[in-house]
Amino acid sequence: MGERVSPAPSSVLGLPADLTAALWLAAVPMLAACWLPWVLLRPNRLAAGEALHLPALDIVVGLVLALAVPLAGRFLPRAVPLLASLALGVGAWWLGSRTGAALSGQAEFARASASSGLWLWLLGAGISVYAARLVGRWMGGAGLLLAWLWLPAVLVMALAGHFASWSVVAEYTVQHNRFLQELGRHLYLILVALGLATLIGAPLAVWASRSVRVSGVVLGLAGGVQTVPSLALLGLLIAPLSALANAVPALRSLGISGIGLAPALTAMTLYALLPVLRNGVVSLRGVLPGVLDAARGMGMTDNQRFWRVQLPLALPVWLSGIRQAAVMLVGVASVAQLIGAGGLGYFIFSGLQSGAADLILLGALPAALLAIVLDTGLRGLETFLGQRLGRA
Repeated sequence: MGERVSPAPSSVLGLPADLTAALWLAAVPMLAACWLPWVLLRPNRLAAGEALHLPALDIVVGLVLALAVPLAGRFLPRAVPLLASLALGVGAWWLGSRTGAALSGQAEFARASASSGLWLWLLGAGISVYAARLVGRWMGGAGLLLAWLWLPAVLVMALAGHFASWSVVAEYTVQHNRFLQELGRHLYLILVALGLATLIGAPLAVWASRSVRVSGVVLGLAGGVQTVPSLALLGLLIAPLSALANAVPALRSLGISGIGLAPALTAMTLYALLPVLRNGVVSLRGVLPGVLDAARGMGMTDNQRFWRVQLPLALPVWLSGIRQAAVMLVGVASVAQLIGAGGLGYFIFSGLQSGAADLILLGALPAALLAIVLDTGLRGLETFLGQRLGRA
C-alpha cells in the first residue's frame, strides 16, 4: 500500500514535524560525505587503492545542497522535491565525473571505484528523495513528479556513457556476455521456482483454508523449511538427489543430479511455499461470511461461489504473498551459485573469493534492482486488482 499523507492547507508554510525530521536525517550523511573520499583509484581490480576526495568547489556545492533540502522544508516546502532530485542527480553526476577524472592518464587495467563518500551521499540523497515524495503528496500538484526528476536524468547519463569509467561498469564491459547469461539464469531460477511454488501452494492453500487441522500441518511444515538456512538446505539436498539420479538413470538424462539446477529449484520452491500458502489461507478465510451467504442466496453452487466471489476478493492479498516470495527468491537464487546453478551469485562469490569488490557489486547491484522491480511491479498489480475488486 502506498503512503497516505493528508493534503496541505494552503496557508501552511512549513512541513509536518516528521517530514522535517526526515529531511534533516537525510542531510547528516550528505554533510559527512563531503569530507570522505569519493573515489578509490587502484592500478588493477585487486591492488590496494588511493583514496581521492572531492575538489574544494564540489565540497562547497555539496555542503550547500545538503543544507538546502531541509532548510527548504522549513521556509520553502514546494522546492523540496526539486532540490532532493537535484541532490541525487548531482551524486550520480559526480560518480561519473570523478571516476573519469581519476582514470585520466592511468593504465588500461586501472580501476576507479566508488568510495565511502559517494555511498553515504547516495544514502542521504535517497532518504531525502523518499521524504520529498511524501512532501509531493502532501502538497499535491507537480511536487510528486519533481521528486522523480532524478530518474530520467540518471538514465540520460547512463545512456550517454557518463558512468563508463566506474569500475563496476568497466567489469560489465569486460564480462557483458557472461553477465547477460547469468542474469538470464537468475531470472529463470526465480520464475520457475515461483511458478512451481504457486502451482503447489495454491491448491494446498484452498484445502487448508477449509480445515484448521490441515492448515496447522501444512503451514507448520512450510514454516519449518523456512527455519533451515538456505545454504544448509542446498547442502542437504545434494545426497538424496544424487542417490535418486543414480537409482533412476532416466532422471540423470533429464538433468537431475545432486548439484546444479535440480537442488536449486527444489530448495527455492520449498522456500517460496510459506508466503504463498500463508497469504492464500489468510485471504480466503478473510472473505466476509455475509458475502458468501449472499452468493449462496443467489443460488450459486460451491464452485461458483469460490471462482466468482471468494477467489476474486482474496486475490489481492494472495498476490501479496506471491510478491513476498518473488523478492525472497532473488536473494536465495544468488546462493544457488554455490552448487553450480549459476545466476548473479557467480559474480558475488567470484568477487568474494578473489577480494574484488567490483565483481561483488556487479552481481549484487542488479540483484537488488531486480528485487525492487519485482516488488514494485507486483505491488502495482495488487493495487490495480484491489481497486478493481473493491479491496483498496
